[in-house]
Amino acid sequence: MVVCRMTLMVCKKKRSKIEKKTKWWKLKKEECCEEFRQKLRQALGGQVVLPDDWETTAEVIRETGRKVLGVSSGRRKEDKETWWWSEEVQDSIQRKRLAKKKWDMDRTEENRQEYKELQRRVKREVSKAKWKAYDELYTRLDTREGEKDLYRLARQRDRDGKDVQQVRVIKDRDGRVLTSEESVQRRWKEYFEGLMNEENEREKRVEGVNSVEQKVDKIRKDEVRKALKRMKSGKAVGPDDIPVEVWTCLGEAAVEFLTSLFNRVLKSERMPEEWRRSVLVPIFKNKGDVQSCSNYRGDKVDEPYNEAMGKSSGS
Repeated sequence: MVVCRMTLMVCKKKRSKIEKKTKWWKLKKEECCEEFRQKLRQALGGQVVLPDDWETTAEVIRETGRKVLGVSSGRRKEDKETWWWSEEVQDSIQRKRLAKKKWDMDRTEENRQEYKELQRRVKREVSKAKWKAYDELYTRLDTREGEKDLYRLARQRDRDGKDVQQVRVIKDRDGRVLTSEESVQRRWKEYFEGLMNEENEREKRVEGVNSVEQKVDKIRKDEVRKALKRMKSGKAVGPDDIPVEVWTCLGEAAVEFLTSLFNRVLKSERMPEEWRRSVLVPIFKNKGDVQSCSNYRGDKVDEPYNEAMGKSSGS
């Protein structure tokens, strides 16, 4: 028998981080919206009127949003199955969160011990509730209700497995699996650049067609007002990180500013550089290999101003 002593170096698992985002969703609450308007007014020197140039206005809005509404932690939120949570588990988790907040505000040994004790208690209660729920599920499998529960669980896991946020690895063009975040991003960039710059057959251009130039009327405030009302809230933000909810919160001040800005864009035929960029999000087609880029379609997230400007100008 051979006995040896070995020292193994274990690489610490690197926690993948996501971009910190302003908590714009808080603008749904009237008190947050009112505070945002007041702080923005203070940042603009006590005026309600927004500056004429886009760059200054956008930066003031973003900075005010970060100060008033706060930003996310930048850590990836892990999806957890919670269908088996009981009321006791939810209450314990809420008490643990309050204890954590109390400890963060006052770092005393007493508060730390209280938080640690609640943390251990939650782990025990979660474990008990989970096994109890699974035990009941296995007992009910022969019933119609049990079949529904099992189907719901399987469908959720299948959806998670096909979600690009859940799939951490992707294959390169030769079928090799890429695991690092940098190589995965490079692969997506390579794939979409090739897809969008591919030369396709074009129809022959019709010659001799007379183009008609028509004067475009100035965009009116009521058109911008209607366009903003028709735009959906809760959508993903574009590269400028300013959602529709901001303009809805600002009311008439936003209508005045956007109307003036849209008309300047029409007259100069030049739009802000930020409006030219968009975010491309891979969406799984729900068929084929989940690690193959070719089984995803690109969903483009544009700036809302292009949509608002189009609606207000009637295009």
